[in-house]
Amino acid sequence: MSWSPSYTWVGSPAEFNGTDPETGGDSNTENLNQWYQSGDQAFIIVSACMVLLMVPGIAFLYSGLSRRKSALSLLWVVMMSFSVIVFQWYFWGYSLAFSSTATNGFIGDLHHFGLMNTLAVPSPGSPLIPELLYSFYQMMFCAVTAALVIGAVAERGRMLPAMVFIFFWATLVYCPLACWVWNVNGWAFNYGVLDYAGGGPVEIGSGLSALAYSWVLGRRHEKMMLNFRPHNVSLVTLGTVFLWFGWLGFNGGSSFGANLRATMACWNSCLTAIFASMTWCLLDFRLAKKWSMVGWCSGIISGLVAATPASGFIPPWASIILGVVTGVCCNFGTKIKFLVRIDDSLDVFAEHGIGGIVGLIFNALFGANYIIGLDGVNNGVYPGGWIDHHYAQLYIQIAYIVAACAYSFVMSAIIAKLVDLVPGLHLRATEEAELLGMDDDQLGEFAYDYVEVRRDFLAWTPAKEEPTSGGHRFIPQHGIEEHQHMADTNGHAVEKEQEKIGASARAPAKEEAATKEAADESVDVESATGSR
Repeated sequence: MSWSPSYTWVGSPAEFNGTDPETGGDSNTENLNQWYQSGDQAFIIVSACMVLLMVPGIAFLYSGLSRRKSALSLLWVVMMSFSVIVFQWYFWGYSLAFSSTATNGFIGDLHHFGLMNTLAVPSPGSPLIPELLYSFYQMMFCAVTAALVIGAVAERGRMLPAMVFIFFWATLVYCPLACWVWNVNGWAFNYGVLDYAGGGPVEIGSGLSALAYSWVLGRRHEKMMLNFRPHNVSLVTLGTVFLWFGWLGFNGGSSFGANLRATMACWNSCLTAIFASMTWCLLDFRLAKKWSMVGWCSGIISGLVAATPASGFIPPWASIILGVVTGVCCNFGTKIKFLVRIDDSLDVFAEHGIGGIVGLIFNALFGANYIIGLDGVNNGVYPGGWIDHHYAQLYIQIAYIVAACAYSFVMSAIIAKLVDLVPGLHLRATEEAELLGMDDDQLGEFAYDYVEVRRDFLAWTPAKEEPTSGGHRFIPQHGIEEHQHMADTNGHAVEKEQEKIGASARAPAKEEAATKEAADESVDVESATGSR
């Protein structure tokens, strides 16, 4: 079989015959790209970069949905979680998820520790691309899932413990879930589960893990939730558009080549997303009698979530039905957090957990083997779902859903609780910190300069030793505690508690001036009486 720019046979463009079964061969003397098409490799590289853009998209989305005083903290935790995942995936994450030498069906071994033995052999996911590229692409999936989970800290969670949690969560939750369904030795893979781009590892994994973390973390204080609403809907929309763009690389790239299945996945993703968004907006309009931009964004995201496991399995007409059903289920799913009294503040469970479940169920009902074969590799490999008269697929999907939900929630809750018990790694910020906002408490920086200007207006005003003509003395107020002590004009720090209850910067000086004035008047009166 010789290489050709396009070919008529099923499978990879060329038979792999590398001289080294671990790496593919010696790049000093051999062309290790010989078994792959440049177009397929380029497509997956670009898809990986598109998926990377989903991480800042999630950051913008979460930041816009929060209140102003915690907006920057959500940007920070999402982006820092990406840093943690890149290290974790390089260190042992890829090996634990995709090592083919482990045969337990649950989790891989350390055969690829530190990307050892990861180079030019055909990837575990498809013979169309090399393993090194596959490992990079799959890293982005783990990063996106971690970014979704970490939104559970919104407005009340400390940052350092969250980063410790996300490292162990990726190791003990995401890697096993990915191994189950995408590793050739995984139990779900061999059971016949249909999960195209991550209904289990990504969507159920993020939704149920965020719910578990929120449960351990506890509810936000009700007295601080009066008149709560997203502080910046423009950021929510921007984040959603970033996500939509990246999701086409997420779902399209999961065909692992520039082929018709990738195109079908992109079509299905868009169809599901827009029908879910229209459904969500109509459901919100029936109650509020106004249209909602946040509702549109929520519908788009829930539709893309449902398309994640299904877009490479079902035909376009089924994607329309999937969009409508997902819009209804996820919209009503936002009520569940009130029933179970878990403060899933950003509705990660409602949109990702429920959306992923709906998409997996649709694979059982509408999975079509002719869609699967569009990649030119998996022709006749999967039997499809009910429309191909494979009725057993439904209970296979349900068993997988139950296992993924139970494992994600229980293991995430255990990890979160264990981290919380470590001295210095308490997950929850104090009530006082929650009142100030996570930006002030955890960062000392703010998403909007006027927040800092409002707090520190007098920090830039020259201090005056003597009261003004009105009897007031300017006392600088700084967001950073050490600066506040340095700025006091009399060598005494402004009382910390007065700052925290929102006391005016002039109040201490005003009280002191009033006391001094009253004492001076008393002395004057006594002097006058004595002279008489």
